[in-house]
Amino acid sequence: MKIHEYQAKELFRVFQVPILQGYVAKTPEEAQAAFDQLGGSLAVIKAQVHAGGRGKGAFIEVPAQRGVQLVRSGKEAAEAAKNMIGNRLVTIQTGPAGSPVHQVFLEQGCQIARELYAAVVLDRAAMKPLLMVSSEGGVDIEKVAEETPEKILREHFDPAHGLMPFQVRKLCKKLNISGPAAKNADIFFRKLCDFFVKLDCSMAEINPLVITKDEKMIALDGKITFDDNALYRHADIKELRDVAEEEPAELRASNSGLSFVKLDGNIGCLVNGAGLAMATMDIIKYHGGAPANFLDVGGGANTQQVTEAFRIILSDANVEAILVNIFGGIARCTTIAQAIIDASKEVGFKVPLVVRLEGTEVEEGKKMLRESGLAIISADDLTDAAKKVVASVGK
Repeated sequence: MKIHEYQAKELFRVFQVPILQGYVAKTPEEAQAAFDQLGGSLAVIKAQVHAGGRGKGAFIEVPAQRGVQLVRSGKEAAEAAKNMIGNRLVTIQTGPAGSPVHQVFLEQGCQIARELYAAVVLDRAAMKPLLMVSSEGGVDIEKVAEETPEKILREHFDPAHGLMPFQVRKLCKKLNISGPAAKNADIFFRKLCDFFVKLDCSMAEINPLVITKDEKMIALDGKITFDDNALYRHADIKELRDVAEEEPAELRASNSGLSFVKLDGNIGCLVNGAGLAMATMDIIKYHGGAPANFLDVGGGANTQQVTEAFRIILSDANVEAILVNIFGGIARCTTIAQAIIDASKEVGFKVPLVVRLEGTEVEEGKKMLRESGLAIISADDLTDAAKKVVASVGK
């Protein structure tokens, strides 16, 4: 689950991760009042969307308006908010359709001496949290990672003990941070790592992380992603979810107990098991096709879930064929076959349907599909299924 920057800043405040004063606004009038509350002559107004690259992004209806802008008066703040709220912001992470903006965040200005990058993620290979820091803050960190990976410094830490002082000293030496700034860095990095662990984050990213002219270290941004499997421990965080920012099909699937991710291809996938679903997408791609989605119906899928899965897949206008790849274990092949037959009566398959079944009661399941009268293309194995579904869309 992702949250907005202004929500991340409130959580940072609770964990004493240094931030600047700021206010969220949902109307131009609120933006003007927020500027006045900040009490300065300079503020930054930021569109609130679940995407990076806002500073370089542009609005569809107001191309000259960027997603992050300096304002020097309440009037300027109101005008900028008017251009942002209700419009769609296009960034490198949103795609050409952009993302709708429903609120903005106004933050006081500060005197910046240096811009850095910082993020805490889970390193699955090492099975530990990892703090990443770079001197290249405020730019596309993906480009830095690709072209100059040596500029990204890494420190693993034990979640039970947190980041240790000697690790911060090592980072500061490499980043050429000394004096009061180094002391503030020790507080900042250790608080950020504590934040990551205690809130069950999967990512906590700050870009830019700045050192001010008075040598304070402050988070000027905050992109936080939480582990969905741990949200039951954080009811207050779960309430921060903004469903307007989520893909409708993915939200619909989640509400039905399905794991679904929309992709850009034209071959829908209905699979049981995350690993098998990944393998299915890979082999479709290998044979020249393009998956339209990741969809795992789980080991205990029932007729209602399979029917809803088909509805979700077919709601994508780009889908030209569907591949069903099921390994019957907990859910027997006969159960899946009956679910496909029942789903066809409610949904109606208007695109080619390729089905590969394997596992418990597979022969009985295949017989049910053959005798159903449905125009199903049967496949013997995964390679056969991938070739047939790719051929069915003429790719």
